Parts: sequence; structure tokens; C-alpha cells
Amino acid sequence: MTVATVGVHIVDILARPVEQIPEGQDTVLVEQIRLTAAGAAAGTAVDLVKLGNDVITMGAIGDDELGDFLVAVLAKRGVDASRLVRRAGEQTAASILPIRPDGGRPSFHVPGANLGVTLADLDPDVLRRARAIHLGGMDVTFGLGDPAFFALLDEVRAAGTIVTMDLLSELPDLLAMARAFLPHVDYVLPNESQALLMTGDPDVATAAATLLADGPKGVLVTLGAAGSLVLTSGGPERVPALETDVADTTGCGDAYCAGFLTGLLHGRDVVEAARWGTAAAARVATGLGSDAGLTDLESTLRTLA
Repeated sequence: MTVATVGVHIVDILARPVEQIPEGQDTVLVEQIRLTAAGAAAGTAVDLVKLGNDVITMGAIGDDELGDFLVAVLAKRGVDASRLVRRAGEQTAASILPIRPDGGRPSFHVPGANLGVTLADLDPDVLRRARAIHLGGMDVTFGLGDPAFFALLDEVRAAGTIVTMDLLSELPDLLAMARAFLPHVDYVLPNESQALLMTGDPDVATAAATLLADGPKGVLVTLGAAGSLVLTSGGPERVPALETDVADTTGCGDAYCAGFLTGLLHGRDVVEAARWGTAAAARVATGLGSDAGLTDLESTLRTLA
């Protein structure tokens, strides 16, 4: 497999536009409702396939109907979900997202089986064969903060595998624990809030420098409409966002990760790969859900022209 995604798998139930939660048993009509495969591992896996990569995903879900749906939709999108562990008696992680007219996305969330993922749930041989590994939500799958897993990441990186890491929560204690992964990954891709909460620093530039000092080759902080900050040993670079009609910001971070990693796998440098990530995120923002608007690599790159 070209890419393995490891970590958080979620079913998203999305509705838009939602201006308020009705009182009592009132009903509000909306334009669209969707169910999607989401989360920093599953959502990124779907986007990676759309961008032309072969992808296998690993983590844990429940043995419930939501888990059945998640496996089915991943297969429909072309993701190999055969290594997903089904937990008897546990719930598959899920979120309900009432999307505001401006694309904002408050959520109601059940973390479910994601919280129990450990190294025993992964297939090390598959990871050793991957050209790239994306770690999605290591602040939530904190059972993977295991010295044996760190040793495996060091092993595959020494053999040439690219390892990227994204985060899920905005909980300071969990984000602080996720810093333990940084010496064992090549690139970490937090959003602005996560970078500040991980480090306690007062601004994004300082936070990125703090994270880079922990050991990765690069730190890419996504800044929403302000684009992203890319920091490597060569110094900082700002990558602007692309103008787009925003329908929903759900999954834009996952799409950025997928575009960035795809760029690296195509031999692009870090800044150009970040531009590929920016293009993928812009495409996803045009529709409802973490995979909306993204169809293929060619049309995605045309947005950069």
C-alpha cells in the first residue's frame, strides 16, 4: 500500500444550514443532510484515495450499525478497511454537526472505540511496507503513545517511509501528551489553536518553533482563511489560502493533510506540497462533509492555476 492511515475513525452526521437548534419538538427544514466517513484517519484516507493514492486504514470501531456503515462507505470510496478492529459492545465514534450558514461547525461527539486503540490493533508488517504513514488524532488515541510504537515509527522512517501527524482535539492535557510523538514523525500539522495549546506559547510563530525543536522535520500550522505557516530548518514560509465559496469547513484539515502528503509522494518540496494541501482543503470547503468537493488530483491542482 502507498499510504497507511492510523488513528481516529468517526461517522459524521451533518446538516446545513442550521441557524439555531429548535425548541421543544419543533422541526426546522434544512437543505442537505449527509453521513460521511470522517476523523483524522478515516477522513484523510478517503481524501488520499481521491487524490490517487492506494490507502489502508487502521484503528478501532464498534460492532454496531454505525461501524457497519463506516466499513461500507470506506470500501465504497476505495479505502482498504480490512485491518480495522471491531470492538464487541463498544460504540463507533460519531459526531452530529449542525453546519452554520457561514460554514462554521459546532458538534456533538461520542469518542467511542477510538479511545482504546493500542499497538496491538495495528499490523506492523503493513506499516513497514507503506511509503507513507499518516497518524490521525494521536492526542485521542493516546494508547499509541507506546515506546514500542515509537520504535516502529523510527524503524520505518529510517527505511524511507514518510510519517505525518495530525491532531483532533483542543484539550490541552491531551495535546501536551501528543508532543511525545514529535521526535518520531517527519511532519506535524496542527491547526492554530492546537499549536498554541500544545506549547502554551503566545503566538503561532513561536509555537511552531517550539514544536520544531521537539524533533520533526517540519511543522505546518493551518490558519483557516489566513492559509498556513510552514516551518522547517530552512525558515518560515506563509502559504496563502485560496478564495472559495465556503459551504462547510468540516474536514478541511484532513484534506490539507491528504494534499500535503500526496505532494510529498509526488516528489514536491515541503512548501509546494503545502500548496497542494491548500488546494485540497479549498475543494472540500465547497460542499457538505469531509470529502465534499474533492474528486481527483488533476481538478484539485487546477485550483492553484
